[in-house]
Amino acid sequence: MKFAPDRRRVLKAALVPAVGVAPIAFVRDVLADAPQPSAPRVYLNEAEFAFVEAAVARLIPNDALGPGAKEAGVAEFIDHQLAGPYGRAETWYMQGPWKKGSDTQGYQLKLTPAALYRSAIADIDAHVHEASQGKAFVDLDAAAQDALLHELEDGKVELAHAPAKTFFKILLQNTTEGFLADPMYHGNRDFIGWKLIGFPGPRYNYVAEIEQHGKRYGQPTVGLLGRDGRRVMKDA
Repeated sequence: MKFAPDRRRVLKAALVPAVGVAPIAFVRDVLADAPQPSAPRVYLNEAEFAFVEAAVARLIPNDALGPGAKEAGVAEFIDHQLAGPYGRAETWYMQGPWKKGSDTQGYQLKLTPAALYRSAIADIDAHVHEASQGKAFVDLDAAAQDALLHELEDGKVELAHAPAKTFFKILLQNTTEGFLADPMYHGNRDFIGWKLIGFPGPRYNYVAEIEQHGKRYGQPTVGLLGRDGRRVMKDA
């Protein structure tokens, strides 16, 4: 399925989990005071972070269904992942030969994910700079950003140091992961992704609710680290 700016609708349709209570009503957590602060950057520089934040905002945009990837802190999730074992490809086979593989053969680059992001972002901004009279990706309007993302997805942009299609695939995968991961990993801020798909979090059991079909599940959303005490419950 190709990327589309309304991809959040695909996520909602495809990822609604079965947790014993059907249907699960959406429950909104509202901050009693200030929103959760953003995590400090640990890998991406300012320009790279701005690119990632702008790109993920187009992959999973803020729309009528609610906040998108930018609001969910997906850029922070990606930044922290790139600074860790995933970004360094610590558990991957990275010994060559470095030949172009088929789509079914998985990741075939010499670059680690962290290096791929750094190289691809620089190449994309250089491409935009040349084509748009000195602009960067973040300076483009939403339609132009969408058009460029489609070109990356289709491999129609020739990047100097990284395959465009491979970078787009990794970016889209990491965006989805950050939108739906437990908030302890710095994405899915305020449970935005889980609220979209109706997942109340990894509670230790749902025994009391299993037979309550059609009733609202009223427990607050929780993550592996629990629930921020500043949040208060309100009906969606």
